[in-house]
Amino acid sequence: MEKNLRRAAGNLLVVGLGGSELTGLERAWLRLVRPAGVVLFKRNITDPEQTRALVDEATGLGALHSARFVDVEGGTVNRFRDALASMPSAQAVARADARLGKKGGTLAREHGVLIGRAVKAFGFNTTLAPVVDLALPVSAEVLGSRAPAESPAHVIAFTREFLAGLASEGVVGCGKHFPGLGSAAGDTHFVTPEIRRTFREMWDEDLVPYRELHKQMPMIMTNHAAYPQTKSGDVPASATRFWIETVLRKQIGYRGLILTDDLEMGGILKFMPIEEAAVTAVRVGSDLLEICHSVELILRTFEALIAEGEKSVSFRRLLLQRATEVERKRARLFRGVPKAPTAKQFESLRERVNRFRDRVTSLSESDTVTPRATAPAEHV
Repeated sequence: MEKNLRRAAGNLLVVGLGGSELTGLERAWLRLVRPAGVVLFKRNITDPEQTRALVDEATGLGALHSARFVDVEGGTVNRFRDALASMPSAQAVARADARLGKKGGTLAREHGVLIGRAVKAFGFNTTLAPVVDLALPVSAEVLGSRAPAESPAHVIAFTREFLAGLASEGVVGCGKHFPGLGSAAGDTHFVTPEIRRTFREMWDEDLVPYRELHKQMPMIMTNHAAYPQTKSGDVPASATRFWIETVLRKQIGYRGLILTDDLEMGGILKFMPIEEAAVTAVRVGSDLLEICHSVELILRTFEALIAEGEKSVSFRRLLLQRATEVERKRARLFRGVPKAPTAKQFESLRERVNRFRDRVTSLSESDTVTPRATAPAEHV
């Protein structure tokens, strides 16, 4: 039983790594945990060859059909900015398309295509994009240019084309941050923002992109904000059955993978210990738990899931069932390792990204590409 529980616990974890090469300690705990996948950051990425070697080795020590995650949204959140080129933000692309008379048309699709090609060039199969939060004034200091537009219709128009571009390259996308951070004045890296919108307001605005496009989203990421005017009360959305099972699974009808935002973030850890957060996330319907930095927290989470499975018959049954479902979904989504580009192909991609960025910038008038100190997501 313990062996099955350990395998099941690993099958729900997506983990971060320390540097550009695996250490002996990392190899040891990767063999122990056998995680469902890895998520890499700027600290891990030097060039395509080095990154691909790191991802290959790390996932080779993990579960089959591993998720290979990276955050490439464009604009300020682009882990390849130094290794490849600056990519325009979603907001800049959406504005450029609007100026061309297309509410999220050909430029949004090309944005998805180029990000998809970049992701594959470095050996990944998934980008944790697009952001589908509404670009409302209250969240401007936190989200910056990450959110494509203020209106749900324009967010949908951009997102539909962007996801189509990713899909054409065989790259998995992830809609985030469910159920919506457009009205969050605080940053979930540090606090649990209270979004005082009613459920009707959320349903009619923030949730519209998910309602319309959930069948095109292979994966959806939940956030750590609280919505006290709804049935979830003051509990972070990532830890609530209301948002994940009732709204996302039942009312919206979502059937893809549900991923938590990083469980190390203050938005959840200031509310409950990571052991409780992980067990709760599984109980309320999450498929994958993301832990991006601390080896200690990764191992504590792994052991907490096993311990709860040994203690509770109902949780053991749930954990084993969830792990089986996640394995099946991963096998369908992550069918192989992207082919490495030649040096000529990589340089051609760099040139195309630069031309695309220049075109978008000229049409959108401006784009923020410099990370702001207030937003850790932009430069880790």
